[in-house]
Amino acid sequence: MTSAEEGSDLDEETARNRTSGRTLRLQGGDHGKRGEKRERRSAILEPDAAGIDIGAEEIYVAVPPDRDEQATRRFSSFTCDLYALAEWLECCRIRTVAMESTGVYWIPLFQILEERGFNRV
Repeated sequence: MTSAEEGSDLDEETARNRTSGRTLRLQGGDHGKRGEKRERRSAILEPDAAGIDIGAEEIYVAVPPDRDEQATRRFSSFTCDLYALAEWLECCRIRTVAMESTGVYWIPLFQILEERGFNRV
């Protein structure tokens, strides 16, 4: 997609996901004029959810901003840190986690979260 195509106004705004080739349709009402900032609101489907990005040495976790002053945290991949991560999620009243991982590094955290009764996706 060219930069000219990205900036054009369409009846139904379309964005192409370059990695998968899928077309994503973004819903919205009045699109306004070119260059005008538009506010987008997404429906909250799971308010008690956190996102987790798992790497070999570091794990990044994001919770809703109203749950903690520091809504995004970085944890080490050591076992004691995985337990600290689970404790923090419990303190933030998180019930569901969405995990993205490189390789097999998700398995230890998955097991700990499973023990604690978190929904994992």
